[in-house]
Amino acid sequence: MSPPPDSHVDLPRIERAVREILIAIGENPDREGLLKTPRRVAEMYAELFAGLREDPAEHLDATFDENHHELVALRDVTFASMCEHHLMPFEGKAHIAYIPDRKVLGLSKLARIVDAFARRPQVQERMTTQIADLLFGKLEVLGCAVVLEAVHTCTTCRGVRKPGSVMVTSALRGVVRDNHGTRSEALLLLHRGQP
Repeated sequence: MSPPPDSHVDLPRIERAVREILIAIGENPDREGLLKTPRRVAEMYAELFAGLREDPAEHLDATFDENHHELVALRDVTFASMCEHHLMPFEGKAHIAYIPDRKVLGLSKLARIVDAFARRPQVQERMTTQIADLLFGKLEVLGCAVVLEAVHTCTTCRGVRKPGSVMVTSALRGVVRDNHGTRSEALLLLHRGQP
């Protein structure tokens, strides 16, 4: 999949860098299996880091006036991101709950917000905070909870090599953070059905 023409990604520069990496590790970038690898990697980076040129707040445009002031929750929003420390992927699920203040957000927009923050060099803690801050600050919800669960390949296939380890992060805002009963209800909704 080629990036869109306005992606502002310097594909030839990435290709040259990947070619140099292949040489540096002792490979021959001119052998048949690697001939197209620099281009493939460049196109992959353009796709994986497309969130750098996307404003996640743009996805808040699909709101609807509703007289709903109870929790709205969306679980199991899959995402893939790249750890900024090693440029290795981490994949997982986002679980989001919020209490609207007059406006509810179109369901697909929550998933688009997760993707917009995931498609950039990232750390899970920051991504969790960014999603919660956007919902609380820009959508102006009464409260929200964001929980991310992810497997990080930088810890499963290199370094400490602990396959099966899952990192869990959370961010709570507004009444979800401040009211014990609301916090318990939100976290129960987000984890229902989880082992």
